[in-house]
Amino acid sequence: MKIRFGIKEVVAIGIGAALFVALTQVQIPLGFVPNTGMQPRAAVLAFMAAVFGPVVGCAIGFIGHALGDAIFYGSVWWSWVIPDALFGLLVGLFFEKYQIKNGGFTAKPAVLFNVVQIIANAVCWCAAAPVFDILIYAEPANKVFLQGLTAFVANIIVVAVLGTLLAFGYTKISGKSSSLKKED
Repeated sequence: MKIRFGIKEVVAIGIGAALFVALTQVQIPLGFVPNTGMQPRAAVLAFMAAVFGPVVGCAIGFIGHALGDAIFYGSVWWSWVIPDALFGLLVGLFFEKYQIKNGGFTAKPAVLFNVVQIIANAVCWCAAAPVFDILIYAEPANKVFLQGLTAFVANIIVVAVLGTLLAFGYTKISGKSSSLKKED
């Protein structure tokens, strides 16, 4: 795995974090579990990590979530910021295999992308976030594990639909761009 970090990656972090923050307030609330909802920012994070890799994904998750919490809620909920950063890192670890940049995001890489995002969501929302909630904020276990499970399911759906569509759209544009460069 070749992890490059240059101007494109810095710009991707800035754009990704800004989108993440802007989408913090965009959600479909799940009224049966407090403070959880379906949020398109999860798909943006997964997509950016899948295109630019683990460092960019981790930075977007960390910066975007921390700034979004601070701006819209007045304080940062670190027990959920850290899992979003971890999610970006985990999804981004396989960015070369998704082949999004070179126009090769087809059915097989799409399946891999979704298997990885499901596993990453499980690690982050069924384990990390609830445990951090208990350790950092002394939250009740039954509440935080229910919130984590709800976020896990909601994020899987959002990333599977919106994240996969973003990847397919980007790979079509990127693939055309790559083939034009080869013809020159």
